[in-house]
Amino acid sequence: MVASDLDRTLIYSSAALALGMPDALAPRLLCVEVHESRPLSYMTEDAAALLARLSDETVFVPTTTRTRRQYQRIQLPGTAPKYAICANGGHILVDGVSDRDWHASVLDRLAGECAPLAEVRAYLSATTDQTWVRKHRVAEDLFTYLVIERDLLPEGWLELFGHWAGERGWTVSLQGRKVYAVPKPLTKGAAVRELARRTGAGLTLAAGDSLLDADLLLAADRAWRPGHGELADSDWTAPHLDVLAERGVAAGEEILRRFRAAAAG
Repeated sequence: MVASDLDRTLIYSSAALALGMPDALAPRLLCVEVHESRPLSYMTEDAAALLARLSDETVFVPTTTRTRRQYQRIQLPGTAPKYAICANGGHILVDGVSDRDWHASVLDRLAGECAPLAEVRAYLSATTDQTWVRKHRVAEDLFTYLVIERDLLPEGWLELFGHWAGERGWTVSLQGRKVYAVPKPLTKGAAVRELARRTGAGLTLAAGDSLLDADLLLAADRAWRPGHGELADSDWTAPHLDVLAERGVAAGEEILRRFRAAAAG
């Protein structure tokens, strides 16, 4: 089973492509997501071909912090995945439909192990303003995030928020222009372990780039992270983790090569 994060791991916005080579040597890109009639996310054409083969050879599970609606905008190459993990593990989709029993078990854990979403939203409302925050968003009634002007983020605010949230059972993650606040029990790793159990997977492979992917990587038998992102910035590692030198969309292509090679044994 292959469980991979999507944004900035397999698919990339134009701002995250990191095309550092001369224009004439840049790879051909395939658009895999359109939002409000505009292209939004890309893979290289070679990565798209690799993913199409991988989806035929393995149980490929897209694993994302995106909401179900945001995930459904993505048109990944290859066979449509039977399973997907959305909302950072809050929903397991089976043929596009959320598994009710899994979602109910997640809600029970959140109610018993961390502060309520309303408390976190109240803190954010009280400590932020419109000079640097563009949007407040709630995802699937499970977690919240801000869309910010990163250059205007007040010094020390993120550290203070992370400490406050940590004491209440929440994790804070800065990804691009978004600040996520996610309950600690809400994890991709828990959902991946559940799907490994259901599918009888003898080997689980995973990749991701952000703090919210750390538990996903720990849940796998082998894992990879690109040369960019929160995990790279903090030099995060694990015994079964391979760290790639590639950054941006080239890293997504290399991750897919590593997945196929590892799955083939």
